[in-house]
Amino acid sequence: MKKYNTRAILASLLICGFVGMFSETALNIAMTNLMGVFQISAATAQWLTTGFLLTLGILMPMSGLLLQMFTTRQLFTGSLISLIVGTSIAALGFNFEMLMFARVLQAVGMGLLLPLMFNTILVIYPPEKRGAAMGFVGLVIMFAPATGPTIGGLLIEYLTWHYIFWFSLPFLIIGLLIGLKYLENVTDVTKPRIDLLSVALSTIGFGGVVFGFSKAGEGSEGWSSAVVVTSIVVGLIALVLFILRQNVMHNPMMNLSVFKYPMYVVGLLLVMSCMLIIMSSMIILPMFLQTGTGLSVFTTGLMLLPGSALNGILSPRMGSLFDKYGPKWLVIPGLVIVAVMLWFFTALSPASSGPLSWLCILGLWLG
Repeated sequence: MKKYNTRAILASLLICGFVGMFSETALNIAMTNLMGVFQISAATAQWLTTGFLLTLGILMPMSGLLLQMFTTRQLFTGSLISLIVGTSIAALGFNFEMLMFARVLQAVGMGLLLPLMFNTILVIYPPEKRGAAMGFVGLVIMFAPATGPTIGGLLIEYLTWHYIFWFSLPFLIIGLLIGLKYLENVTDVTKPRIDLLSVALSTIGFGGVVFGFSKAGEGSEGWSSAVVVTSIVVGLIALVLFILRQNVMHNPMMNLSVFKYPMYVVGLLLVMSCMLIIMSSMIILPMFLQTGTGLSVFTTGLMLLPGSALNGILSPRMGSLFDKYGPKWLVIPGLVIVAVMLWFFTALSPASSGPLSWLCILGLWLG
């Protein structure tokens, strides 16, 4: 196996990934503030998150194709330039449209970076060390979104929301410089033929479903809205056609044969469930604590800090335990804890005590 400077490469990828995930949830805690500054409704403000996720949903399914068309260094550089430019525009933003454009650029960067990070780590680390490396990836995926509200709350309390992005910018530049020095090309560039129909079906399919689910939370009609139903139905039809086309193509844009392996499917469902819980919690909890219980932005961030700190401490350790014991003895207890904490969350109300809310949040991040 070829020798790589694994520590430097991992550090570069983790720094950039951490900052990208951090800015997503740090902005969530600023939603109430942004609604007042830009004089926009909650539904409009939510598009700062929806637009980000919609762009990710369209771009990430094409990551396999992009990894075959461009070198590792080209994709890394492109993703970081997009992140840095988007973050710079957001830091200078003076209206909603400018901030929205910046968020889309950030999403393009993250859509390129996240698949690249996973693929690179799987290549540069031998099988017996991948669990430990993925533990640090877990630190990014789980810990970064959890620290966003805390640090974001501190910045908003004493400065302005712009500093969420000014805070992120130096770390992205550092990550880019480390990557340019140490990151090597770890994938083969085969330059496959681009199947435009597959690209179109993927874009309509994933984009339609994400857009439909996002719109369902707006207005009084909810899931019965014609726009929501149409978007989801069209998206699902496009996805079915996309799957059928990939199965008959000699060189598909997305290799669906991996779904023949049960462990891969189970792992994918677990990751999807974790991200669903994490991202939804980081949107709902800050809004509940601020508007429901009357806490300040900074106090809300402090409420979320212990759980995120605990998660950050445990994530690398869990990766080592995975290498030693396998996933079964880690996944099952974690799912039980999360399920119990989510059940406790159903009992929370504006009248709930602070310690109860804090314990629920801490338990959720422990799971």
